[in-house]
Amino acid sequence: MTQSPAPPASVLTAFGATEAPVPLPGGQGSAWHSGELVLKPTGLPQETMWRAGVLRHLPEVPGFRVARPVPSADGSWAVHGWEAWQPIGGSPDPHRADDVIRAGEAFHAALKDLPRPRFLGVRDTPWARADRLAWQETDRAPEFPLLKPLLAARRPISTPAQIVHGDLLGNVLFEPGRAPAIIDWPPYWRPIAWASAIVAVDALCRYETDPALLERWSHLPDWRQLLVRALIFRIATHETLDDAVASEYRPVVDLVLDSA
Repeated sequence: MTQSPAPPASVLTAFGATEAPVPLPGGQGSAWHSGELVLKPTGLPQETMWRAGVLRHLPEVPGFRVARPVPSADGSWAVHGWEAWQPIGGSPDPHRADDVIRAGEAFHAALKDLPRPRFLGVRDTPWARADRLAWQETDRAPEFPLLKPLLAARRPISTPAQIVHGDLLGNVLFEPGRAPAIIDWPPYWRPIAWASAIVAVDALCRYETDPALLERWSHLPDWRQLLVRALIFRIATHETLDDAVASEYRPVVDLVLDSA
């Protein structure tokens, strides 16, 4: 993965960073550490401001921790396309999918009263487009043979939606003696169990997790249909789907379709 350029001096000054930035591992290769700050490029400005406002005021409760946003010297949450966050201890462990799902459930319980943010309707990224496809809000689908049986397997569900974290598996940090920390939050307006289904799909496709994971969480409402949508979401984000990538998904697709 290619590391993105470091934040410029003007950004470091605006956020009060006094040390030379050092690249952080993981993610999309875009985060940098400078003293008591983590600096990352911003996405949609409305989303950056909304997320900072939510996480700044989110009460501390058992079950999870969150990194808090850091404002610039003039009080803004973004400067020249960059945002700043407090560092938070811990490391991701994609082999702890059950613990990631539990941390996500605690996080989502704390968000249950938030209204749907307006920026979700205008966000236009590969992930936003794939999400809309999974939920039948668009019919523009990539021509991937692996997608066709998943699209055909969708059925109506009744589980209500709320704001959720759409990429938990690599963004929950574990540290001995402390609650899991949730970082790098891409918000979506979907059922809570959809976020858990993405964790399960990611764990099986990328980390060869025991398929028994799916059964352990089968009590969640509309679980099999949410797994179908999670697979559509992940597969449709790819620009191309060569044999090597398709081979990661195919066993999980077969497993989910056989039980859907």
